[in-house]
Formats: sequence, C-alpha cells, structure tokens
Amino acid sequence: MPNIKSAKKRVLVSEANNLRNRAYRSALHTALKKADAAVSSNADNAGEVVKAAVKKIDQAASKGILHKNTAARKKSALVCRLNKKDA
Repeated sequence: MPNIKSAKKRVLVSEANNLRNRAYRSALHTALKKADAAVSSNADNAGEVVKAAVKKIDQAASKGILHKNTAARKKSALVCRLNKKDA
C-alpha cells in the first residue's frame, strides 16, 4: 500500500477506472455475441443488431477501451459476415 497521498489517490482512481472499463468491455462483448448469433442464425433483425454492435465498438474506441485499428478490424469482420449471409 502506498504511503504518499497522491499515490493513494492514484490507486483509488485506477480501481474506479478499471471497474468502468470492465463494464464497457463486458457490454461490448455482449453486443458482439448477440450480433454474431443473429448473423449466424440468419435472423430478420440481424442488420439492426450488427448496427448496434458497431455503435458499441465505436464507443469503446472513443473511450480508449479498444485501439482504433482493433475497432476498425472488428467492425469490418462483423459487417463482412453480415454481407456474406445476405448474398
């Protein structure tokens, strides 16, 4: 445990940030799972679910949860799977 006041504060702040980031990451994984399931089962609302997942990916990238290139790769792969199912 740190002895310096600023170091103690950093521990508290980093714990709060960790919890927040974990929540964002969990919501992102849930959205991606739903989108993947909708695409693979040829659901009627697959386009809407994929659109919601892309929005979550963009939000995660803007908050620094995902790197921007990782976000672009995930979006590209998801939309590519959707387009292959439609064709």
